[in-house]
Amino acid sequence: MFDMGFAELLLIGVVGLLVLGPERLPVAVRTVTLWMRQLRRSFNSIKADIERELNADELKQQMHNDALMASFREAGENLQESLDEIERELPDAQYDISDIVDSTEQKKTTDD
Repeated sequence: MFDMGFAELLLIGVVGLLVLGPERLPVAVRTVTLWMRQLRRSFNSIKADIERELNADELKQQMHNDALMASFREAGENLQESLDEIERELPDAQYDISDIVDSTEQKKTTDD
């Protein structure tokens, strides 16, 4: 975690032995070790929470994208149905327009 080698640990042990003495050094080492474990657990817990949140955000985004794609597909299908209906009605409208044009031409010829 701190990237310390054997020489650094030995130096810390010697300084601790000189400062604390042989009676209090084992208690101090246990206390520091306990703090390090708790710190590592807290760090791992926070890291796991952040990863869970990020995954939840990614899932929400994916669900939103899926919903958008579904609505686009539905709109495309509705548009295709409308186009198909227009294609079916187009010949009838063409005949109706032809009838109207013929009747107006006949009216013109009879009026003249």
